[in-house]
Amino acid sequence: MKRRNKKLKRAQNNINANSISNGNCKSKEQELEAPGSNELEIEVPIFGLVSKERPWPRTERNCVYYSTDCDKTALINNFQKRGWQKVPAFDGEWNLYWACAQNCRYIFGVDHPYRMRSDQMINHFPNSMEMSRKDLLVKNIKRYRKDLERKGDALAEQFAANTRMGIGGTRYVHLDIIPMTFVLPADYNLFVEEFHKNPASTWIVKPSDKSKGVGIYLINKLSKLKRFAYEARTFYPHFHRDTCVISKYIDNPLLIGGKKFDLRLYVLVTTFNPIKAYLYKEGFCRFCTQRYDQTEIDNVFMHLTNVSIQKNNKEYNAIHGGKWSMQNLCLYLDSIRGEGVSELLSRRISDTIRHSLDAVAPVMANDRHCFEVYGYDIIIDNNLKPWLIEINTSPSIHSTTKNDCTLKTRLIDNVLDVVIPPTGMPDERWEKTPHKDSLKNFTLLTPVALPKSRVPKKFMVPSPNTVPMAAETTAETTPTDSVISTPNTAPATPCKTSQGLKLRPTRVIKLKAAKVISQLSARSPIKR
Repeated sequence: MKRRNKKLKRAQNNINANSISNGNCKSKEQELEAPGSNELEIEVPIFGLVSKERPWPRTERNCVYYSTDCDKTALINNFQKRGWQKVPAFDGEWNLYWACAQNCRYIFGVDHPYRMRSDQMINHFPNSMEMSRKDLLVKNIKRYRKDLERKGDALAEQFAANTRMGIGGTRYVHLDIIPMTFVLPADYNLFVEEFHKNPASTWIVKPSDKSKGVGIYLINKLSKLKRFAYEARTFYPHFHRDTCVISKYIDNPLLIGGKKFDLRLYVLVTTFNPIKAYLYKEGFCRFCTQRYDQTEIDNVFMHLTNVSIQKNNKEYNAIHGGKWSMQNLCLYLDSIRGEGVSELLSRRISDTIRHSLDAVAPVMANDRHCFEVYGYDIIIDNNLKPWLIEINTSPSIHSTTKNDCTLKTRLIDNVLDVVIPPTGMPDERWEKTPHKDSLKNFTLLTPVALPKSRVPKKFMVPSPNTVPMAAETTAETTPTDSVISTPNTAPATPCKTSQGLKLRPTRVIKLKAAKVISQLSARSPIKR
């Protein structure tokens, strides 16, 4: 091998000597830029690989080069529609890299020598795991609450000490956005203490770093957590990474057609300092394939709404995919709970999302080359209160139905309109303030503002067996809040008339709801 290398080097020297003697001597830069079979190739290590490419500087480019780790239709169609050209990820030619979270963390790693150019963008923030890992998200939200309480912020307002705590396990009026959660095995003893207060309660266990419903199960007995009981006695935080979170199960979810569902909403964040976040209007509901029954905790088809789980059930319908658009949900809720209910619910959901962003903003590494699309999973309870379940940093772009393909294609198209500067070329010096026409289906998430006025108690609609709870309505709610707080079993629901608030009989509501359902798709996932 050594002899062969010496021969090759000697032959190369002879070629160079002949070129000089013939008057064909060129500078090194000219030799590198000259096309042809004799072009000198230099091994440039990029992304941990060795790529034989010409070194920088490169020539001016006339179009945007992109690279992606997932060849999904929604992505490729939008890139090709703009006339962009695809290049390999490892050679550094790209202007926009739609990468998986793992590759993004590798690029921004401390030991990685790669430095991004000013005309490059990537679709993840360096430490996006602060939102995607369930244990870190819970830690950030708890710290956010304590910081606001320490500052005396009005958002940290709490109910009276004698108020019974609800699913959230806190007395916060505005910050009760996640169910009561403990990290196992570190908080096992604290969980046991809370469990003994109500042994009949149901809890849900989730791995901190898994998605698509992997490893999730429900418990109502401590005997199912023997592994964590042992690990709690021999726990070393610096060496233990296989953690789980255990949350109080929302046992009173809003049901439609007797089935449980959750919301998948998309949020685009272009910068965390200051926070510039946009909520996509066209989210959708994901329904379970079996009717909800709280007692059957081992049946995942009635408790977990993940499509990756529901598609394994024989009752899964591949035509509609068990999904319902947000427009249909708003129409349904307005017919059931009264006009304007869906608007107030949307505002509550926006506040919940904004609180979660404010909670992680202090610890996020804000890089001007980055943007990110988050998939929020939110469950609505019977009182129409939204609960944040988890946040996905790589929401699925895979399409299961035609409507799903249309929605996600429009989503990616709208995302590119917002993050790409008006010049059409990524530029880190851009202020990331898109024109209003570029937002289309995105709405800006503004900071949470408290209501300016309080409403007297006469606007309250009493519900049966009223018990003060931190998660339910108080005397400081608005007229529309009273409509939302009325459970499905309430004898009547307020509606607006020319004379003010008026009670609408339950029978009329059910008839109108049935009419709304019949007007929707005949193959709806909520069909009985």
